Amino acid sequence: MSKAINGRGARSNASGRYEADRREAYDDGWTDQDEAAAPLRTTLSPEHARTIIAKNTSPDVGFDRSINPYKGCEHGCIYCYARPSHAWMGLSPGLDFESRIFFKPDAARLLEQELSKPRYVCRRIHIGGNTDPYQPVERETHSTRSILEVMQRFNHPFSIITKSVLIARDADILGDMGKRGLASAFVSITTLDRKLARAMEPRASTPAKRLEAISRLADAGCPVGVGFAPVIPGLNDHELEAVLEAAQKAGATSAMYVTLRLPLEIKDLFREWLADARPDRAARVMSLIRQTRGGKDYDPDWSQRMKGTGPVAELIATRFRAAARRYGLDTPRQALDLTQFRVPADARPQLDLFDIPA
Repeated sequence: MSKAINGRGARSNASGRYEADRREAYDDGWTDQDEAAAPLRTTLSPEHARTIIAKNTSPDVGFDRSINPYKGCEHGCIYCYARPSHAWMGLSPGLDFESRIFFKPDAARLLEQELSKPRYVCRRIHIGGNTDPYQPVERETHSTRSILEVMQRFNHPFSIITKSVLIARDADILGDMGKRGLASAFVSITTLDRKLARAMEPRASTPAKRLEAISRLADAGCPVGVGFAPVIPGLNDHELEAVLEAAQKAGATSAMYVTLRLPLEIKDLFREWLADARPDRAARVMSLIRQTRGGKDYDPDWSQRMKGTGPVAELIATRFRAAARRYGLDTPRQALDLTQFRVPADARPQLDLFDIPA
């Protein structure tokens, strides 16, 4: 059985599904133990993209455009639905995903260019729809901060989601725009158990720090919600009410949840992690997960993939509705204001230099 690497979530680094050859680490007994225990270092590489706004057509996602400042995520959450995207680059959704990170150094310029196009139509942009916009490398690159600064200059509405207290660094922008109906934030809290969080999300902020982030954003004037996501039956579902209560006390005004989904490589990575990190309950957890997916590890049907089906999923939904109502987190979210969007006077002349002929 593969064992944990300090500070990493995945237990293995099998090659992606598009590779002709399958490569996996194998211990033949000759490996020096000190060498085997060597830390896996993170590498940060620039990605020179041509555009920054991604379009989405999935009807169950809730937004049709998003910005992802990073590919890969050093938080290392074992359940992360973005893991399979690393396979598109010939990398592993396992350890590669959390140790080989790509960022977009031209993010702010590209965003200004796209927002300044004469035919651009303003709609809410969601930041962080794939990987976390406030993972540790953001302290070096400031990519997310640069994007928010453009949003503020253009009065462009956006939502953002993270599981990092680093979002509080940008409370000046989020507070200002939140007060003007231009920004909202969600902080994801999967558990209040520090040990479980450390095992599942090894480099994400602790639960206490995430509650602190909610409090600081709320104090700054930004509407902030809590995401209890993912709900993992048999592992963290018993904490649903406690997480919502703690978030409400910290200043959250809304809540959402997503039931664990295990598409593509994630199902094997999660099983491997579960057998190592929680062997006493691995079989029970996988049984309950399958009960929310029609007897399978995963069902991609858009009509139910976020919540699941069956008695277990229905019980989670019932408990969530009751808890959200009890703690006042069930009020309709206020739509962001699209009417304030303006291209700054100094943006168009600068961007003429970068216009690409149609």
